Order: sequence, then C-alpha cells, then structure tokens
Amino acid sequence: MIDVDVLIAGGGIAGLVAAAAFVAEGRSVFLVDAGPGPERAATEDSDLRSTAILEPSIAFLTEIGLWPVFADGATDLATMRLLDAGGRENAVRTSAAFAAVDTGRPRFGVNVLNAPLRARLSAEVAQLPGVRVRFGCAVTGALARSNVNTVALDDGTRVHARLAIAADGRDSRLRKAAGIGVRRWGFGQKALVFAVSHPLPHNNISTEIHRTGGPFTLVPLPDRAGVPHSAVVWMERGPVAGRLHALDDAAFEEELNARSCGVLGPLRLAGKRAVWPIVNQLARRFDGPRLALVAEAAHVMPPIGAQGLNTSLGDLRALTALTRGAADPGAAGILSRYHRTRYAPVAARMAGVDLLNRAALAGPQPLRDLRNAGLRLLDATPLRRVAMQVGLGAPQGTVSGKP
Repeated sequence: MIDVDVLIAGGGIAGLVAAAAFVAEGRSVFLVDAGPGPERAATEDSDLRSTAILEPSIAFLTEIGLWPVFADGATDLATMRLLDAGGRENAVRTSAAFAAVDTGRPRFGVNVLNAPLRARLSAEVAQLPGVRVRFGCAVTGALARSNVNTVALDDGTRVHARLAIAADGRDSRLRKAAGIGVRRWGFGQKALVFAVSHPLPHNNISTEIHRTGGPFTLVPLPDRAGVPHSAVVWMERGPVAGRLHALDDAAFEEELNARSCGVLGPLRLAGKRAVWPIVNQLARRFDGPRLALVAEAAHVMPPIGAQGLNTSLGDLRALTALTRGAADPGAAGILSRYHRTRYAPVAARMAGVDLLNRAALAGPQPLRDLRNAGLRLLDATPLRRVAMQVGLGAPQGTVSGKP
C-alpha cells in the first residue's frame, strides 16, 4: 500500500507537468502510466511532431520551474498567417498576417518537438524530491471514499491518494471508474502529421492554409544542418487522408506541394508520417469524488489554433491555484470549484475551434467564398485585435483566492 497526497494517471506532457506542479506545492506525488517510459534521448531521425506553447502557458511553466526544460530547442512563433486558397484554382487568394509585435510582445509563443521534450521532462520529473514515477503500469480501478481515493494498479499495487488526477487520455480509466460520461462528435476527419524541409526561411511565421477538408498548417521548427524545417498538420476527410497516407514518398510530396501552394518553396519530407483520427470530446464533468479530470481525459479538440496542450496547461494552472496552501487538495469544495472554473471556458473554446473547423471543411464554392470574405473582414476591422489576443492565448477560467 502506498499513501500519497496526489496520484496522477498519465505520463504524457500534461501528466508530467502536473507532477512537477504539485511537487512545487510540497505535495507527495505518485505518477503511473501504462505505456513505456520515453527514451532519454531523441535521434535525428526520431518523431518530428511538435506542440505550440503559448505565452500564458509559458508563464505557468515558469512559475513551477519547468520553463527551461521546454525552452531547450524551442522555436519562436512571432507571426500567425492565415491564407485562403479556396478559389477555383489551387492558389492563395487572400492572406492575413497577425504579428505578436503589434500587441507589444515579441512572440505568440514557441514550438517544441514532442519526443525530445517528453524525454527531458520525464528525466526532470523523476529527479524531483517527493515524486515516484512508474511506467508500464496501468490503472485497473478506483474507489473514492470520504477522505481518500484508492487506486488499483495492474501490478497489484494499491495507492491511497487524497486527490487523484486523470491525465490518462481520451479513454481515461480513472474517468470511467468514476462513472463520468463524455459527449463525442466529429466530421470524419483525420490529420496527417509530419515534418518537412524547405528552401525558404519560415521567419518564425506559423502559416495556416484553408482550401477544403480542413486546415493545412506549417509550424516553424529549428533549422537542421542549416536547412529550414517546419512541422505540418494536414487535416482532411478520412478517405482522402487514408489515400494520401498510402502514397509513396514521391507521390505524397507531389500532393503535399500542391496543397501548400508553394508558400515556403518545394517541401520535402523529413522523417516519417503519421495519421491520427480527429474527434471532439467533452466530459460531462471535470470533477468527481477525490478526482480531477485534466487534458484529454476532460476535453479533446482538433489541432487548430494551438488550443490542445495550452488548454490542458490551463486546467493545471487553475487546479493548482485552488489547491495551493489547502490542507486537503482533494476536498469536495475545491474540486467543485475547479469544475465551475474550467468547464464553461473550455466548452466555449471548443465551440470556437469547432466553428473554425467547420469553416475550413467547406467544400461548395459559395461557402469557400463566404469564408474568404470573412478572412478579409477579419483582417480589415477591429476584429483583427481580438484575433491576435486569441493567438496570444488569452487565459480563460483563471482563479484567485480560495474556495
């Protein structure tokens, strides 16, 4: 039997950050993850998928002492550029650029490679006093009582925790054990995720191109051997994504360059491709007895506008603000306030991402023309300022004080 203040299910980026955040509060933490631990080093041929970290998330990571781990190898995102290529010809017809400097800041955030980040983060968390990490071990059940949540693991271990945190993904076992349902919807899309090299510098500009099927996004990565690189998230309807993924590299690059409209010159694959289903999912509640849901255990949204991990870090910022200094981090009053603080803002953010995705999906020419007119309007009116604040990741659902 193990007794701790906080048990965290899930050893992804959100779970590891949660462990560091609660250790910074002086809590004892046990982190468990069903998968193997991340490799300690990433090779040049490793997974080049990446994640954008926006400024409010950077502030939170700085507060808990993790920002240097994220900053290593990060690429600044100085400008967000939206392009519409939804005309009858596959070419850019409208461009709107939003520069962070216009809001008085040098950047919207940074882009970080996932695989080396998780390896560095895992190594950092494992060295923190008061934390135990166990990979390759799954949650099999949980039973919450008035003062403790008893979590059973598949190696026979039982953990008594005053607070359990579900950071174990969209199929969270802790969420299911608590009987919390979810609402799931989607549009039959998948995302092709990979990295590319290109001859033109990205100049720290993140570019999102809209035609049909979903957005095509190029996000800056560090140069490799002096050659500019970017991460790509290419959303398409499922059958189209499946066809593209099955192509050999030469045929795929031909389709890739047609879709990118040549904005960075000829693109070449730099590493392997992956394809991921796109869903929207929202838990009915973000809390349960002695339980808080964070990250994809609470909400899943398409990779549009860098909202995924940044929303997850917003969960952790709100939760730790409420538990800070509390004698009992799993008290019902704290957890119910966490739900009230986060649920409505996250649902609203998901609705916004959903709307953007519907616009990007547009197939009929009149709808594409309407989207193009909307982009022109956004670029030419005060709504431009609102768009830049969203790009900066204006925090939602923050809290102050105690329940």
